[in-house]
Amino acid sequence: MPTHAVRPPFDRFLATAEAVAEARPEVDLEIAREVFLEVATRLDNGLALDGLDDHDASAVVDGLCDDLVTQDPAAAVRAHSEATLAAPGDLHDPESVSRAYLVAASILQL
Repeated sequence: MPTHAVRPPFDRFLATAEAVAEARPEVDLEIAREVFLEVATRLDNGLALDGLDDHDASAVVDGLCDDLVTQDPAAAVRAHSEATLAAPGDLHDPESVSRAYLVAASILQL
């Protein structure tokens, strides 16, 4: 899947790859792009955000971008799912957002 074919909000994963490579000199930019392109492709093809409105889908992608660069991405995604229910903020459908995090974790085999 060419980089230009990544549609919003999944394109944010590629921006995350670049930010991580810039912030961490030990990270190879091309490998980071490849990994995050795979993440974007799997989540898009796996319909992880299916049923969410644009606002909530963007929130999930933003959260996953943060979670996937932590020491323990699986724990971070699960915690994010739980936190979404406890403090939904401006989410339109917190329960579906929480489920979307868990679906994403499953698709990414975290």
